[in-house]
Amino acid sequence: MTTLRALIAAGLVVGMFGFAVAKLPTPPMDDKAKAAAEEKKAKDAASAEAAKAAQAKAEDRVAARYIAEQKAKGKTVTPQMGPASHAAAANGKAPAADATKK
Repeated sequence: MTTLRALIAAGLVVGMFGFAVAKLPTPPMDDKAKAAAEEKKAKDAASAEAAKAAQAKAEDRVAARYIAEQKAKGKTVTPQMGPASHAAAANGKAPAADATKK
């Protein structure tokens, strides 16, 4: 019975400590930390953009290969534009599916 009480008390202490730490405000950042955060944010944005470009290139490659395979079989394939392509077309950008028609 005492072991159970000790475990409950320890769990209560750990829970309250976690709650208290979560309520503490974050310390203010100095100029060096702000600059580092901005650099990290810029690097993350650049890597996300590169990943998006690589994904689009891979999708175009797969679509072109599929269309070529279907053409070799004598079938005509018209690429369907997804929701992202509709948004790009509305913004005046050429959708990725049009690049495979060449």
